[in-house]
Amino acid sequence: MDFLILLSAMTSIFTFVATWFFRPWEYNSRKSSRGMARWRNGLSVRNIKWDGFVAGRNSTSRLHFTMVKIWLSLFSIALYVHLAFAAFGVTTSSGKLVVDSGAGLVTTINTANGDITSLQYNGKELQDSTKFTQLSSGLGSATVTSSVANNIATITIRTSTITHYYIVKSGVNTLYIGTYASAEPSVGELRFIARLSKSALPNGPVQSEVNGGSTVEGSDVFMVNGQTRSKFYSSVRFIEDQVHGVTGSGVGAYVVIPGTGYESSSGGPFFRDIDNQGSAQQEVYFYMNSNHEQTESYRTGFFGPYALVITSGSAPSANLDTSFFANLGLQGYVPASGRGTVKGSYSGTLSGLPVTIGFKNSAAQYWTTGSGGSFTSPLMKPGTYTATLYEGELEAGTASVSVSAGGTASLSLKSSTSRPSTIWSIGVADGTPSGFLNADKIQTMHPSDTRMSSWGPVTFTIGNSASQFPMAQFKSVNSPTTIKWTASSSQIGARTLRIRTTEAFAGGRPSITVNSWSSALPGTPTAIDSRGVTRGTWRGVNALYDFAIPSGVLVSGSNTIQINVVSGSSGDAFLSPNFVFDSVELF
Repeated sequence: MDFLILLSAMTSIFTFVATWFFRPWEYNSRKSSRGMARWRNGLSVRNIKWDGFVAGRNSTSRLHFTMVKIWLSLFSIALYVHLAFAAFGVTTSSGKLVVDSGAGLVTTINTANGDITSLQYNGKELQDSTKFTQLSSGLGSATVTSSVANNIATITIRTSTITHYYIVKSGVNTLYIGTYASAEPSVGELRFIARLSKSALPNGPVQSEVNGGSTVEGSDVFMVNGQTRSKFYSSVRFIEDQVHGVTGSGVGAYVVIPGTGYESSSGGPFFRDIDNQGSAQQEVYFYMNSNHEQTESYRTGFFGPYALVITSGSAPSANLDTSFFANLGLQGYVPASGRGTVKGSYSGTLSGLPVTIGFKNSAAQYWTTGSGGSFTSPLMKPGTYTATLYEGELEAGTASVSVSAGGTASLSLKSSTSRPSTIWSIGVADGTPSGFLNADKIQTMHPSDTRMSSWGPVTFTIGNSASQFPMAQFKSVNSPTTIKWTASSSQIGARTLRIRTTEAFAGGRPSITVNSWSSALPGTPTAIDSRGVTRGTWRGVNALYDFAIPSGVLVSGSNTIQINVVSGSSGDAFLSPNFVFDSVELF
């Protein structure tokens, strides 16, 4: 490589010297009536010979020389192109490690802590200069080593509990990544965060662009140009979130989580977490573990594979081939040959609802979609799993299944969701508030946003569209919700009002008053130590509340049902105790 650099430089110098050495002679020879060549230093020669041809007023000689100059220039350019785009490898100097893909991507890593301090694509700097790309909030200190074999460079970053890998293939502008964690990092959450240059990559999701905003809630929800923005509003359900990123002029930077890349994360298929934040930097994330509406214990082990893919702008495919990981000896990584699958059938689901089958144990989680009553799982690590049949996002049935390496297990699942014959219902029991008032906006803006419809309190008349019924009820904002219903004589008597919810905050849960009768207070819901709906998610723990209405309470004619938020806690506005509706049914 050093020889090529020297050769290229010498070629350029020779071309330059030759051009200026002969140009004054050539000019003077044309002016001299005697055919004399006059040099700038005053010396002259007659008929100078060079490389076997005579230099003078001979036009053929001048043409030959011009051709030589052109050839030398083209040769020099070719050398530079070769150097720029065929320099795959790893070099180390002055506390940094430089990885060149040989195709335009050059990554610089701090050997003291594993931070990426430079990320150049075709000469354009994509890395922010003040904050760096790193795991968690930076590992503090780490041991950084590298190896190159079979045109694959592997950078290994180790602490006492973390082994983090950056992998580069020759000719591919992608940082393939894997993270092994034996425990949660002591510095921040377990996440990969690429802190990129805002000037190079200015285009990200609008809803998570917070630069210059004023605080609305906590330190993570802001007001920008009259709209609420937050990094939380960039989140997408895991089952759908395989590719997300940002772009600039002629460049894109995307995080790709292919295949079973979420297997060591937690929360299941409908969990969602931060993908982006636009501030002074352009931040792109892969959250592995966080406390953002966390519904189950963290997992440890190998997280990924995932990748930071650099393109000319367009989004890459989610079908990123990482099969070569099997040959790299990565800690905790289980190759396809060490995995098995589950094939099976399901029945009893409500027509029209999407079907998902999830698998989980303390070490891993997986999911797949069902179609036509059958399903096939992705490749799974060996072990015994709880399989869950979901109708929408509602748990409908479970079973146990064991997976062995190289094997295919069989499984049959059946929905056990209680779906009584109802007198009336508001919404569909599917584990979501879809179709309710403001449900179409809550994932990308704060409930206080002026683009939201008024939260009420709402008085809802049975028979009206569910879009008039609030998707969430806040103790200090829109409680109670009132339902008006005119009953026939055949519809009264002892009845049950069933309210399903998808999450709760600060112990919020429903109680009801029917005409002059009030229900007992239900028990406290499962506590989750996190804001939920104000952060753009309804995915908490599904809950069902059945209220037995005694005979004689409902009357033939007009009836009024009030749903209240009860809690032993308090709070202001949208941070007061609250819950999210899934459905309301009377039967």
